[in-house]
Amino acid sequence: MLSAAMRIRLSLMMFLEFFVWGGWFVTVGTYLAADLGASGSQIALAVLTQSLGAILAPFLVGLIADRFFSAQKILGILHLFGALMLFLAGWQDTFGGFFVLALLAMIAFMPTLALANTICFRRMTSPERQFPGVRVFGTIGWIIAGLLIGWLGWETTGRLADTFVMAAIGSALLGVYAFTLPATPPEKRAGPATVRDVLGLDALALLRSRSYLVFFLASVLICIPLAFYYTFTNLYLNEIGVSGAAGVQSLGQVSEAVFLLAMPLMLKKLGIKWTLLIGMLAWALRYAMFALGDAGPLMWLVVIGLLLHGVCYDFFFVAGQIYTDRFAPSHVRSAAQGMISLATYGVGLLIGSLISGPVVDAFVAADGTHDWRMVWLIPAALAVAVAVFFVALFREDASAEDAGVRAL
Repeated sequence: MLSAAMRIRLSLMMFLEFFVWGGWFVTVGTYLAADLGASGSQIALAVLTQSLGAILAPFLVGLIADRFFSAQKILGILHLFGALMLFLAGWQDTFGGFFVLALLAMIAFMPTLALANTICFRRMTSPERQFPGVRVFGTIGWIIAGLLIGWLGWETTGRLADTFVMAAIGSALLGVYAFTLPATPPEKRAGPATVRDVLGLDALALLRSRSYLVFFLASVLICIPLAFYYTFTNLYLNEIGVSGAAGVQSLGQVSEAVFLLAMPLMLKKLGIKWTLLIGMLAWALRYAMFALGDAGPLMWLVVIGLLLHGVCYDFFFVAGQIYTDRFAPSHVRSAAQGMISLATYGVGLLIGSLISGPVVDAFVAADGTHDWRMVWLIPAALAVAVAVFFVALFREDASAEDAGVRAL
């Protein structure tokens, strides 16, 4: 049973975790284009820092949280370091200087996603029922960050550099707060530590299961079209003339909050396979609506595309985190969460960032605007292809033991 007091403490952690991320990452493309004159490829390179941080996350989590140190202490240290990097990033006047500091900030931040999940899951007796109600406060944190940016008018007044100060303050607060969270020591295991333990390689054994391997590969592949959304949606909204774009974009997080609360029912009624498939198809539908929409009579298509975020994100990524926690044996759950972060925010978004930047640059006009219809149709087609791959090959196993994965 998760007590009310513990639910509040974990919810505040999630609120700050995603407030920090949403506080600067949503508008970074617009900031780089407007303030630093960055190209589409440079914007994609900046977003790629998220992927590089996620690639390192499984090793940091597998090394630290799973074996030697308490997860909440590492969470605090990483957020305090990230706060400094974000603060300094907002003061840079060249893309090169910004890129280095953004990279360091993301190397610190991305492992905290898995650490925060670990702290939650270790306190919950039934994560499938209890986690969505806590995780929804992360979505609320992201929404509040976007609404603040829109309300303060930072996009229209050329003050997007202030988003880095706001995010740095949030990161510093979470860094301090993390040390007050309940102790989450590493799982105890018999015998001396081995190289396999230290590197978190036990989680890789999950890929011996066909079901988990297909899920893992689909997670990588769906993040290729996802990179277009994270990197260019705010620039797209500002370019087509949407007022208060960051605030409008937060409609996606409102939808995410609603669907998070419905997640336990969806998983029970649909099962993991159909929940994940609906999430992937929603990405294709969203991009089609962006391609057809505008800031005038067809603005309703853009709004629906944004509101689909709840289905896009929750039905694939949150459901995938729950599936991973259920599938993995207890002693490698932290490393497994880190590994799925590697698949999604790491490898997939890295490939997507490298693809999306040149695609956007290929459809830029002489006046600096873009042919967004052509841009959005490309990730729509990619999302459909991934959904076909997944539905054809995925066969659900409830756990690693059921899949016959023994050497863990």
